[in-house]
Amino acid sequence: MPYDQPAASTDYVAPDCAGMDFYAADRGLRDLLSIYLPPATRAVLDPHYARLGRLAGGRLDELARIADRHPPVLHQRDRFGRDADWIEYHPAYREMEQIAFGDFQFHAMSHRGGMLDMDRPLPPVAKYAFQYLFVQAEFGLMCPISVTDTSVHLIRKFGSNALQDYLLPRMLSGDMATLWKGTQFMTEKAGGSDVGAVETVARQQDGVWRLYGEKWFCSHTDADVALMLARPDGAPGGTRGLALFATPRHLPDGRRNAYRIIRLKDKLGTRSMASGEIRFDGAETWLVGHIDQGLKQMMEQVNLSRLSHGVRAAAMMRRCMNEALAAARGRSAFGRAVIDFPLMRRQLLKLIVPAEQALSMALCTADAMGRGARAELRILTGLLKLRACRDNVTVATGAMEARGGNGYIEEWVTARLIRDAQVGLLWEGTSNINALDVIGRAVARDGAQHALAALLHHRLDEAAELPAPFRNALGVAADKAVALAGSIAANAQETLARGVCTALYNAASAVLLAWEATRPGADGRRSLVARCVLAHRLAPQDPLAPQEAAWEKPAAAWLLGDAPASLADVAPLLV
Repeated sequence: MPYDQPAASTDYVAPDCAGMDFYAADRGLRDLLSIYLPPATRAVLDPHYARLGRLAGGRLDELARIADRHPPVLHQRDRFGRDADWIEYHPAYREMEQIAFGDFQFHAMSHRGGMLDMDRPLPPVAKYAFQYLFVQAEFGLMCPISVTDTSVHLIRKFGSNALQDYLLPRMLSGDMATLWKGTQFMTEKAGGSDVGAVETVARQQDGVWRLYGEKWFCSHTDADVALMLARPDGAPGGTRGLALFATPRHLPDGRRNAYRIIRLKDKLGTRSMASGEIRFDGAETWLVGHIDQGLKQMMEQVNLSRLSHGVRAAAMMRRCMNEALAAARGRSAFGRAVIDFPLMRRQLLKLIVPAEQALSMALCTADAMGRGARAELRILTGLLKLRACRDNVTVATGAMEARGGNGYIEEWVTARLIRDAQVGLLWEGTSNINALDVIGRAVARDGAQHALAALLHHRLDEAAELPAPFRNALGVAADKAVALAGSIAANAQETLARGVCTALYNAASAVLLAWEATRPGADGRRSLVARCVLAHRLAPQDPLAPQEAAWEKPAAAWLLGDAPASLADVAPLLV
C-alpha cells in the first residue's frame, strides 16, 4: 500500500524559476534597453522581448531540460551500410531550433530587416538582449545560433560575390526547410590556442580547392557550412600561412562532401548541442578573402563570439541569481526564511554584484559595436569575455549552495548551469589567452585603454547627480586601473595580466553601474552595486581585520528587495 504523504510536505521544498517571465523580472535589462536603444526601436521590439521572456521561463525552459537529458546521437551508417554519418536530435532540440532560427531568426536579425516588425537589421544591443533572454533557458543551442550569425558576417565581408550569392540566401533563410546553418572549426590536436600549429592542408586540384586533415573539437558538428583555417600547399609556417575556407556539408549537386564525422564528444556541459571530431579527405572548399589573411579574417569571428560568450555568461548569472533568490525566499530553516539570515544575505549579494556587472559591461560593449567605436570594442570585448565567464562559474556554484542538496540534483537546473558555465573558460580562448590579448595587444599595441578611459570619464561627466565623493572615487579607480594596465603592458609583465584585466573590468563596470543609476527613470539601486564593487573588488582588504561598514546592511536591504529606488533614496549610502 503506497505511503500517503501529508499534503503540506511539498511546502518544505523551495520553488525554482520555472514559469517566471524573465523579461518582466529583470528591471536592470529593461532600464539598460531604455538607455541604449532609441525609443522607437524599443517600442517595436518590446513585445518581442516580452514574448521571449515568457518563453524562456516557460516552454523553452521545459525543452532545454529535456534536450539536456537526451543528447544528440551519431549514426555512422544507414541501414544499407552507406557512410551517411548523420546526427539524431531529440524533438525537444528541434523545437528549440524552430523558436531560435524560425520564429525569432537570431542568426539573421543583425543582417537583414523584415523580422520582428523591424524594417532594418537590429542594432547590436537589441540582438544581444535577445540572446541574453534566450540563454537564461538554453545555453547549448546558442552556439549554433552564434556561429551561424558570425559565419554570415565573414562571408558578407570577405567572400567573393559568387560565394555570397551561393551561400547567403540559404544562411539568412528563416525557413527551417531551406536554412543552411553555419559554424567554425579551428581546434586541432596540434593547435588549440596555438593556431599557427594548424596542420590541415588545402590543395588546388583541377581548379578546385580541397582539404586534407582533421579538426579535433568541432561544435555544431553537422552544420551546413563550416568556415575553417587551413594551410595552402607551399604557404609559410605559423599563422602567416593560414587561409580561410568555407566548406559546405553538401555539394551543389546534392552529394555529401568528402569529410566524415569520426565521433561526438562526451562533454561535461552543452549536452544538447553536438560537438565532434571531423576528418577531411579531399573535401571541396571555397577560399574566403585573401589567401594570406586567413587568421586576421577569422579573428573577427573570434571577437564576435567572445562578445556573445560574455553575454551568455551574464545571462547564466542572471538565471543563477534568480534561482538562488527563489530558493532563499521559498525555504525556511530554524523558524525563519533562509533569506533573512545575515550570512545568506551577504552570500546572495556576491551573486547579484557580478551578475549586474556583467549585464552593464555586455550592453556597453554591444553599444560600442553599434557606434563603431573600434578601440572601445577592442578592449571591452576581451575584458567581458575574461571576467564574466570566470565569475559565471563562481555564481553558478553559489546558486547551487543557496538551494542546498537539491542544487546538486540533475532534476534541478542548477546542476546544468554549473556544467554549462565551465565552457565559457575554454571556447574562444582561455582566461590566459584573453588576458594576454587585452594587455599584450589591445593595450600594448593599440593603446585601447585610452579610449576606455575617455568613455568612462565621459560617463562620469554625465553623472553629475552622484554624490561628489563617490563620483571622485570612481574616477580615481578608473584612472588607476588604466594607468596600471599601461604600465604592465609596457613592462611586459605577463604574470600580472589577469589581475590587471580584472581591475580594469571592475573599475569600468563600477563607473557604468553608477552612470546607469543617474539616467532618467532608471533604478537607482545600480549605484549601490557600484559601491559594492568599489568596496569589495577594488579597495584593499585586510583578511585579518575584516569589517562591515555601516552602509552595507541597508544597501543589502535595497538590493535584496523587489522595490526599485530613486538615486535620492540611496544617495546617503554612497558616501
